[in-house]
Amino acid sequence: MVGMGWFMCVMMMVWAVSIGEALPAAKFDELYRSSWAMDHCVNDGEVTKLKLDKSSGAGFESRSKYLFGKVAIQIKLVEGDSAGTVTAFYMSSEGTNHNEFDFEFLGNKTGEPYIVQTNVYVNGVGNREQRLNLWFDPTTEFHTYSILWSKRSVVFMVDETPIRVHKNLEDKGIPFAKDQAMGVYSSIWNADDWATQGGLVKTDWSHAPFVASYRGFHIDACDVPTTTDLSKCNGDQSFWWDEPTVSELSLHQNHQLIWVRANHMIYDYCFDATRFPVTPLECQHHRHL
Repeated sequence: MVGMGWFMCVMMMVWAVSIGEALPAAKFDELYRSSWAMDHCVNDGEVTKLKLDKSSGAGFESRSKYLFGKVAIQIKLVEGDSAGTVTAFYMSSEGTNHNEFDFEFLGNKTGEPYIVQTNVYVNGVGNREQRLNLWFDPTTEFHTYSILWSKRSVVFMVDETPIRVHKNLEDKGIPFAKDQAMGVYSSIWNADDWATQGGLVKTDWSHAPFVASYRGFHIDACDVPTTTDLSKCNGDQSFWWDEPTVSELSLHQNHQLIWVRANHMIYDYCFDATRFPVTPLECQHHRHL
């Protein structure tokens, strides 16, 4: 029994490490670097801050590119009146026919809920927006936002709760993002032409600077030596994110996703008949999007 207990303990530790829960957070400089407006990207101990004022927004990018895996970051969003601002955390490849997975946090007037918009681009084609109201105030504490990307699906998560699943439906003739390495990025910028109530509410610069704070930097993914050499990541080698128990939602996670969609989703492109008179093909096959 002692031997079995030791074995189970080791297996649980391996499982925890595999999904990134037991791995210590990296320092910002180990995984990322400022990509623009460096004077608006400030490292303050374990916390990195991006600032937006009338002169500029700011952004950072990962030092490496990746093909499949999990990226996660803890963010405390802009406090108070954040209308007109957008804070983004996303993965993207390069070029016209790029792939991209987006979290975009759309600022709002004080007291109104923050909206998170997710989007998926495949071969340069996006227009797959979903929007939901977060079920907590994301400006008072740090919360974890993560993207789990495998050959089977892309899963967007908030505090480990799945809010969207984009499945690989290549067998239905629908392209899937699987052959372009991606960097990991975050940025803050002014988008008051569309971000808040369709652009009706503008940025109030008297509240500047607008600050988004970051910590808990995790990347557990397959890094590629060059964007053209993907053999390390899409060959025969098996990674933890390829396991069906990881890349497919559990029963509990499915229930969480259903709850999110039923109680917090406010827009889904699949049901926008004005934009899409013909239902997009992937919407006809997805159980949850």
